[in-house]
Amino acid sequence: QVDLVESGGGLVQPGGSLRLSCPASGRTSSNYAMGWFRQATGKEREFVAAIRWGSAYTYYADSVKGRFTISKDSAKHTVYLQMNSLIPEDTAIYYCAAGNRLILSTLRIWTSYDHWGQGTQVTVSS
Repeated sequence: QVDLVESGGGLVQPGGSLRLSCPASGRTSSNYAMGWFRQATGKEREFVAAIRWGSAYTYYADSVKGRFTISKDSAKHTVYLQMNSLIPEDTAIYYCAAGNRLILSTLRIWTSYDHWGQGTQVTVSS
C-alpha cells in the first residue's frame, strides 16, 4: 500500500506561484514513477509532470513546460511541483500519483498509475 497526501494548493493571482508537496509512505522503490495530474471542472484528468525515484529525468505536458518544475527529495520521500507564472487555465484539482514499472509511453496516462492522493485545489484568479 502506498499513501500519498498532497498539500500546498490555494488561491493565487495570475502570474503568481505555488509549490505542491506529496510525501509518499509505504512500499515504493526506484522502479516507481511519481506523477502530477490535474482535473478542471467538467474536463478530463490530464497529465502535468512526472519523475522516477530512480532517475533524474523529468517529463512535462506542453502546457506547463517552462513554468512548472517537478522535483524530488529522496531522503524525505517527497515529490514537489513548483508552479510559476500561473494562469487561470491552471485552475484545477491537482493529484499526486504513483505507478510501478511504468514505461515511457505510459507515464502520461493517468490510468497507468496505481495509487492516488486525495487532491489539492489550485485556483488562479484575480
